[in-house]
Amino acid sequence: MKQINHFIVVFLFFVSCKSTTENTEIIITPKTPVEVVNIQTGTINQDIVVYGTTQYLKRNIITSPIPAFIREVNIKLGDKINKGDVLYVLQSKESKAVANNISQIDSTLKNFGIIKITAPSSGIITTFDKQQVGDYVLEGTQLCTIAESKDLLVQVNVPYEYTHDIKLGSSCFISLPDSTTYLATLTQSLATMNSTVQTQLFFAQFIQPILIPEGMNVLVKFKKPSISVQQILPKSCVLSDEMMKEFWIMKLVTDTIAIKVPVQVGKSNSEFIEILAPKFNKEDKIISNGNYGLSDTAYVYILNNKK
Repeated sequence: MKQINHFIVVFLFFVSCKSTTENTEIIITPKTPVEVVNIQTGTINQDIVVYGTTQYLKRNIITSPIPAFIREVNIKLGDKINKGDVLYVLQSKESKAVANNISQIDSTLKNFGIIKITAPSSGIITTFDKQQVGDYVLEGTQLCTIAESKDLLVQVNVPYEYTHDIKLGSSCFISLPDSTTYLATLTQSLATMNSTVQTQLFFAQFIQPILIPEGMNVLVKFKKPSISVQQILPKSCVLSDEMMKEFWIMKLVTDTIAIKVPVQVGKSNSEFIEILAPKFNKEDKIISNGNYGLSDTAYVYILNNKK
């Protein structure tokens, strides 16, 4: 009888162990791979970016000095020309009438009645009124127009809230559509406002003379220096809601756990953003990559440990 009881006890023990083993599940918490950085201190130079349009303030209208036939045309619309370049060659009607006979009588008169029209200034051909060789033009007929390169300006539309930072004499960088950038200076302003968009009109002049088309839309960038030293982080560290009203970062409290910390942000540029509050320690690890979509308390593992 004792042997039977002993067997029953052993049997129940093994059955219980098997049942426990079958019902036990190993739960593995997934961890998100992240990269981290430490808080830095510094200043942010925030760019003010506004729009501008190229404009030539001075134009030279080239006209025919006498009634004549157009003998040569050496330009076309949009050409960049230099002072002294020959634009047109005209021939008076008297010269045309006796050209062959007079050269036979006196070879020194072969250029009689031939007039060369030269460019009075460097610039770009913005209108091309007469282009057909052989056309007859009257005295004073407009042949073409030269926009002077030295009077190339950029019309800059500055929102009123920036007029305290942007003043006459301010330096700026003008970026063309092909990504080339030129240094310029604000030289003129108009004491009127665009009532629709509330912008004030300024004119910027290139430091280095260039020849580009009129009416080109450009970006005008002004540097707005910051005098205060603040906590700064790479912009990738800071997350926000859809309305851009709430901002937060993911901070590591251990090497494997990150928590959500609301922050107050300040100025920013293309790389960094100011963190006005709260104050962090230099040793705090802030997630810079892999933070998007993490919950308030998230399990992570660090791929790096940037200082």
